[in-house]
Amino acid sequence: MAGVMALGQGTVTGNVRPRSAGYQAWLVGLLSLNFGIVFFDRQALNVLMPFVQPELGLTNAQIGLLASGLSFTWAIAAFGIGKLSDTIGNRKLLLVGATVGFSLCCFLSGVATSFLFMLCARMLMGAAEGGVMPISHAMVATEVDPRRRGLAQGIAQNFGSNLLGSFLAPVLLVWFGLEFGWRNAFFLASIPGIICALLIWFTLEEPAVPPRSAAPDEPAHRVMDVLRTRNVFICVALGVLMVSYFVICLTFLPIYLTSVRGYTPTEMSWLIGTLGISATIGSFAISGLSDLVGRRPVMIAMPLIGIILPLGALYWSGSIWGLVPIFFFGWGLNGIFPLFMATVPSESVDPRQAATALGLTMGSAEILGGVFAPSLAGVAADATSLAAPLWIMVVRAILGGIVAMFLKETAPSQLRKRSTATA
Repeated sequence: MAGVMALGQGTVTGNVRPRSAGYQAWLVGLLSLNFGIVFFDRQALNVLMPFVQPELGLTNAQIGLLASGLSFTWAIAAFGIGKLSDTIGNRKLLLVGATVGFSLCCFLSGVATSFLFMLCARMLMGAAEGGVMPISHAMVATEVDPRRRGLAQGIAQNFGSNLLGSFLAPVLLVWFGLEFGWRNAFFLASIPGIICALLIWFTLEEPAVPPRSAAPDEPAHRVMDVLRTRNVFICVALGVLMVSYFVICLTFLPIYLTSVRGYTPTEMSWLIGTLGISATIGSFAISGLSDLVGRRPVMIAMPLIGIILPLGALYWSGSIWGLVPIFFFGWGLNGIFPLFMATVPSESVDPRQAATALGLTMGSAEILGGVFAPSLAGVAADATSLAAPLWIMVVRAILGGIVAMFLKETAPSQLRKRSTATA
């Protein structure tokens, strides 16, 4: 991850001809599509769980472990494959291999006959998918005009993943599972990745490797030095809380809606799809709002607004259409993910420590929030009821809003206002 972030600070130099605007647009669009397919495949098991659980005889704890296993190998691969791509320099080959790999693992999920089989398939999928975004960010940083790099990286990471993974996956796969069976739905989900891998191989060029600096390397900054920065520590804590909220919701909400609330699989798929629309809009709107009013108020408000989603799922007794705005606005907290994972940490430390700070916040959130939270929520559900994971989400949201209150403002617009007022 540190190697990837370092690439983001440089541009292609030397005799390498700059890419055309059309090529840059195609690169960003294709990488966004590819990452969308990553989340499409990752989300497949969650939305198909109402069909998978009874056939494989899964407990709620085992459902949580399936999510935890994928998150664990995803986090390890994000660091390992990102570093490997820096070392060998052949990013396109690694990206194609990762894309084919997670597509095959999605196919394996469709032939799973036991919990252990499914766990192995999902962990292999996490290992393949984890390196996709670091490699994609490195390719964008090298190939795209620096003046549009921030927007390009935002589109590559947020647009496709939310539109395909959070919206299209539940709507399409649940319908297909009802019509043709959940195993065939997994087989269907494995096809787009193979097609995208072929497009990457035949239409993208291998990015030029930026030259290494002739200056001696800076001494490595110790992780604990960065963690002592107040905002970084707060962002790590907030990341653990919000990622656990995110993973618990996508793991247990689909099965809660069908098993406890009695919604049909089709109704459930559209409700979960609402989250995708919310996340697609929020990934840009919430970050943009923080530029205007400041990071701190937005990062306090959105987790507290997120309380309405699990409470609505628990207690809303009216028409299903009443849940749509509740889910839409409640999932708006997803819009602060780029803020605590990247924006605030990078604005709070010396630029030479930015890669360490971002790696710390992203890695901690995925490991501590994505790995442990769904397993513990599954155990709680088996010990009590399927309402337990939703109450854990409520607690996570409240704690997230409280933790964010301790942030120091970093938005340039607000710092300028304070500087002017002081002068």
